[in-house]
Amino acid sequence: MIKVKQALVFGFLILFFLKNNQLNAQSKSLDDGVLRILAIGNSFSEDAIEQNLYELAKAGKKKIVIGNLYIGGAPLSLHVSNAKEDKPAYRYRKINLDGQMSEKANERLSEALIDEAWDYISFQQASPLSGDYDSYAKDLPLLYDYVTKHVIFPETQYILHQTWAYQNGSSHEGFVRYNRSQDNMYKAITHTAEEVFNWGSFSLLVPSGTAVQNARSSFIGDHFTRDGYHLDLNYGRFVAACAWYESLFHENVMNNSFLPLKVTYVEGEIAREAAHKAVESPYSVTVLEDFQLMH
Repeated sequence: MIKVKQALVFGFLILFFLKNNQLNAQSKSLDDGVLRILAIGNSFSEDAIEQNLYELAKAGKKKIVIGNLYIGGAPLSLHVSNAKEDKPAYRYRKINLDGQMSEKANERLSEALIDEAWDYISFQQASPLSGDYDSYAKDLPLLYDYVTKHVIFPETQYILHQTWAYQNGSSHEGFVRYNRSQDNMYKAITHTAEEVFNWGSFSLLVPSGTAVQNARSSFIGDHFTRDGYHLDLNYGRFVAACAWYESLFHENVMNNSFLPLKVTYVEGEIAREAAHKAVESPYSVTVLEDFQLMH
């Protein structure tokens, strides 16, 4: 009888501590004035969120924590495989509240999902497949199902990250899929992103691809990548970060004062307007009339 009572007391204590830990976690969750985002991504998420987004948020008096589960070139299928096998396959980068970045090697997806009370978790396809609807249909539901079952809070929301088309003339082997045409690739990406977003699984679409395409309509032209597909480290990355800022905070990024050191005033104006117009119209190009070459 005493053993039964001890077991009951022990069981009650376990439940109490579990509940208490849950309440403590919830107290630092979702309504604590800090926006926490995690990208399950690759070098395109690195381009978009690891540079400038923290600074934009700070200039807008926002608190943000940014996580990126990084594997170069990773398609959704690889993330699914890593999830199923719980592989320690990621370089997990995190920018904390003070803007300091740390990196942890050999991280598991399951570990990163419970590392923070994530407000948003972002999904994206590898760039060569970003205009391939069937590749999303095959793997994204499996990854989404895994993630939603492993996050700490059911209130976590989900982002679809729309990536950008390659620069014309890019040597990337994946460009063949689009007949080496930037226009073909952009249209395939936006059409696919719209169809996938309409599944209803996502709270936000971040239109980095349309932001970059809008910016290409300016006098800068088709010079937004550093190698034909990864974004230029200065004004290219700034465009994508601006799209993320406005999407996340629902604030017009044209009113944000942050400008990276190596980005000129005019380049900054182009980046902000390109991003703002992309959030307004994420599936079609808005020509930046104010930034055409003077004749």
